[in-house]
Amino acid sequence: MTIHLPAELERLILDDVKRGPYRTVDEFLEQAVRLLHEQEDWLATHRAAIAGLVEAGWESAARGELREEAEVQAAMEDRKRAWLAQNSQE
Repeated sequence: MTIHLPAELERLILDDVKRGPYRTVDEFLEQAVRLLHEQEDWLATHRAAIAGLVEAGWESAARGELREEAEVQAAMEDRKRAWLAQNSQE
């Protein structure tokens, strides 16, 4: 299979290979395709749940039930700390 990439993408890939941990462009592309496939598979599997959450959020916003920016940022920081704590123990 021959793949033609824009020069900018080719430079990005070569830079990533030089930086490691990939030994070859093929290895880099194999990992990239696997990750993209996993992401697409996850999105397809969870599409209905995501659509439901978006709809619920939209309805909430339409009712004027919006959160302040600082409140959202604090909640995201809390989630990040919890995620980091959970993943550092694995």
